[in-house]
Amino acid sequence: QVQFVESGGGLVQSGGSMRLSCAASRRTPSFYSMGWYRQAPGKQRELVAAVYVADSAYYLESVKGRFTISRDNAKNAVYLQMNSLKPEDTAVYYCYLKEGDTNYWGQGTLVTVSS
Repeated sequence: QVQFVESGGGLVQSGGSMRLSCAASRRTPSFYSMGWYRQAPGKQRELVAAVYVADSAYYLESVKGRFTISRDNAKNAVYLQMNSLKPEDTAVYYCYLKEGDTNYWGQGTLVTVSS
């Protein structure tokens, strides 16, 4: 099993910045990917950003150039720096880890961007 320590989230004005952090409770020897999904009210959950075992990264098209994901292997953690936030970025952001064939999920953190 894996638990996560998540931080960040809250209320920010449009154009502002915010950093999300997510640290796994143990080493992940079968790491495949880690990152964040988000879900806005009435919408489906979508993958926002992720890092993969080969250190490649994925970004949702609408956040490219504004969000940056990074990974700290020593801390089993990933970070999401979110800049130039927009009201449409408002959602619950869920940290996830894919290890082997198993997905683990954080409890989620609410990010609210006011206009």
